[in-house]
Amino acid sequence: MKRTMAIALAAAFALSCGGKSGSVRVGSKNFSEQVLLGEIVAQALEAKGLRVDRKLNLGGTFVCHKALTAGDLDLYPEYTGTAFTAILAKKPVNDSVAVRNEVDGEYGKRWGAVWSPNLGFENTFALIVRGEDARRWGLKRISDLKAHEAEIRPGFGPEFLEREDGFPGLAKTYGLNFAKRPAQMDLGLLYPALQNGQVDLIAGNSTDGLIAAIGAVVLEDDKKYFPPYDAAFVVRGAVWKENAGVREVLDRLGGTLSAERMRSMNAQLDKEKRRPEDVAKEFLASLK
Repeated sequence: MKRTMAIALAAAFALSCGGKSGSVRVGSKNFSEQVLLGEIVAQALEAKGLRVDRKLNLGGTFVCHKALTAGDLDLYPEYTGTAFTAILAKKPVNDSVAVRNEVDGEYGKRWGAVWSPNLGFENTFALIVRGEDARRWGLKRISDLKAHEAEIRPGFGPEFLEREDGFPGLAKTYGLNFAKRPAQMDLGLLYPALQNGQVDLIAGNSTDGLIAAIGAVVLEDDKKYFPPYDAAFVVRGAVWKENAGVREVLDRLGGTLSAERMRSMNAQLDKEKRRPEDVAKEFLASLK
């Protein structure tokens, strides 16, 4: 009886830690860059001989965070500024070291989670307009939107409309009061809507591959509203502590991705319609 119970407990512990007798459960949010980052780490773990259970394209920030803290995920890609403002509910600050230190400490204290080394790029929110509108209205900075707020039709994703570091704080910081209420749209519809003239302003991400593909323009955050959004992986503490293979893979991935490389890979996904599996494989091969 005791031996049976001991075996059961050992198996449960190994599974919870993503150990040798279980799979490492890799998650991601529901947009291209996140799916690709999840696939990159999944393939890297498999190359180390670890089994991986992919739970990619799960949903938004809060879905992935809840899954991690509930023990249903072992790791997923996240951004420091998102964790700082959306999860920890802190007021946005523009200090990357302070933000990283805060998320390191608070995630460890509250959930026993660990942040991997930064991947090497930042993916901040970006306010984006069509190139022809930027030239016609003289739009270079977010502040320039104020002079045209009666004409501009904004369209934003649901998280941007609700988050502390999203539209409410941005509108207050820049004194924006658009005549037309921002349309709430799924993330996958933002660029087509901008390109087709359904909206004039969207909130995307600075590493989106479609920005250059459609000739759009990113407006400068001249009041430094957005916090730093350095990309890394959040890992359950037990997995980080007990699984040396996971630590080795995440340490090796640290600093390997520039913003330019990320934009290029995102364009391959969103413009060229390549598979994340293939783009991830090529990226990992380039590191050898």
